[in-house]
Amino acid sequence: MYTNEAFDKNNETLDEPRKHQLPTNGFKAAEAAENDTTKPEEVPLERQNWDKPIEFLLSCIAMSVGLGNLWRFPVTAFENGGGAFLIPYIIVLFVIGKPIYFMEMAMGQFFSSGQVRVWEMVPAFRGVGYAMMISVVCMVTYYCSLMALAIFYFLESFASELPWTHCEDAWKNCFDSESKDGNYMNHENFSTVVRSSSEIYFLDSVIHQKANIDDGIGYPEWRLTLCLIFCWASVFLILIKGVKSSGKAAYFTAIFPYVVLIALLIKGATLPGAGNGVLFFIKPQWEELLNPNVWMAAVTQCFFSLSVSFGPVIYYSSFNNFRHNFHRDVWVVTSMDTFTSLLAGFTIFSILGNLAHELGIEDIGEVVKGGTGLAFISYPDALAKFGVAPQVFSVLFFIMLFTLGLGSACALIGSVITIYSDMMPKIPVWIITLISCIIGCIFGLMYITPGGQFILTLVDYHGTSFVVYILSTFEVIAVMWVYGMESFCKDIEFILGHKVSSYWRICWAVLIPLFLPVVLIYSLVNSKPLTYIGIPYPTSAVVCGWLLSTVGVLQIPIWAAREYWKSNENTPYEKLASLFRSSSKWGPRNPKIKEEWMLYKAQFVEQRNKTNRLKYMWRVLLGIEEE
Repeated sequence: MYTNEAFDKNNETLDEPRKHQLPTNGFKAAEAAENDTTKPEEVPLERQNWDKPIEFLLSCIAMSVGLGNLWRFPVTAFENGGGAFLIPYIIVLFVIGKPIYFMEMAMGQFFSSGQVRVWEMVPAFRGVGYAMMISVVCMVTYYCSLMALAIFYFLESFASELPWTHCEDAWKNCFDSESKDGNYMNHENFSTVVRSSSEIYFLDSVIHQKANIDDGIGYPEWRLTLCLIFCWASVFLILIKGVKSSGKAAYFTAIFPYVVLIALLIKGATLPGAGNGVLFFIKPQWEELLNPNVWMAAVTQCFFSLSVSFGPVIYYSSFNNFRHNFHRDVWVVTSMDTFTSLLAGFTIFSILGNLAHELGIEDIGEVVKGGTGLAFISYPDALAKFGVAPQVFSVLFFIMLFTLGLGSACALIGSVITIYSDMMPKIPVWIITLISCIIGCIFGLMYITPGGQFILTLVDYHGTSFVVYILSTFEVIAVMWVYGMESFCKDIEFILGHKVSSYWRICWAVLIPLFLPVVLIYSLVNSKPLTYIGIPYPTSAVVCGWLLSTVGVLQIPIWAAREYWKSNENTPYEKLASLFRSSSKWGPRNPKIKEEWMLYKAQFVEQRNKTNRLKYMWRVLLGIEEE
């Protein structure tokens, strides 16, 4: 087996001895390329690269470690029984999350293109890339609305006293979030709607939440509108300079959050009742392991947190040097993502334990309503209890929350911008970026209305959570079963210089294609109508939600039909067959490397054809090579 040192990293080419030391396994992409009659597309040789490998790594951490960890993970764990959620989440992370992250990073780095152009690999599935784009637009628009909330709280933190610290006279059944040293209100003296001042402040003074959206969602809150404009302006200014500037910003956005989170955890752990909250977080309710909704939530959280099956991973890795060792980065980023999720979970559940102690409630699950506002209730509540300079910690926390969201938002919307930049290369990137940010800001206005949290939950489920199961299933099947797992593994081996382990192969070829459809189908059969904090949606909203899901899923057959129509083949069968083999455009971006890759892969076809088919498939699955 050859080593990666045989590569000339400056010229991105193979040395002469290396060309005679290639392995002798076959893979089907060679035959596909030989039979393809599509006219090659002229691809620009120049493509922006990361200045340093560490900037790519930190940018991936900033992308994956974001609001999905601080906002969505505690909320999802809270709504799925706390500790009962952790076991499925860890299992899903190793079986689905890490393997898909590795696969997408390899796809982007190998072809040096975004999530649409990369489907020159299998043109029939180009619609997967466009469906990813729709999901990304859904996600990034409400992502920036959460960042707008963080900016609003950041500005409010400069007051002489944090405005959510004490109850106002008009707030009924309220207790001060600042309460400590045992001076708690007694829950028995109040109705069941007793709430902390931080909860009332968020729901009634910030977002002015409606009881339902039967009569509409209302108008955008003007203060949050200004904050939303600021968020999108920040995204525009970062993306206008590409990965060069975002890579430099990652030094701060990837490291600073841990300082603030650890400080909050230390403070939360010292509060009365914190231990009960942490116990609720880590103690599994074994019966919940048989609940398919918990597994579905675990898979969704894994996709959302790591940003897999949405496109940003492919987008970021496409700017790597072709020989970059992304295998190491996959393990670092996914491990940091899990660590951050657990850190955020321990922090917020220690606060929930303290809230339960104040209210005299034993069940942590009854402390506060779920939903996206949980992080803007529990975290501010913790900040109110800081005895020394709570404003300082509040400023640090919310600027951290904003920077976390900024790193993820830039990756998300950047993956959309690169699609249109590839389609319209003559239009300056800054114009495409400006138009994308303006449209995103306009769509984001619906999330900062009194009914915005209802819409956020609806779009989160139908635009991202539901669709991502289908997209990831098609994505893995297309790569591993249509393009061919051995073809893909040999592409990775060509980059890294070492074999792909059986762990990745078994997850890609067997576990993911079986696990995802089973969870999705079982969850749909047993699903209940979507609600927000127990409040049902009107029929019109439900219809709009399913229309959104349908539009996303229909991208796959629509673009497959378009590829069929564009095919230059003569007969219907030949046209159809051409959709399921790689086009001549597929391969490394650099022509010299592509020539070496074609020579490299051609050596495997004859050996594969001479090998017993069943034996060959078994060797491919386990990564066993014949001498």
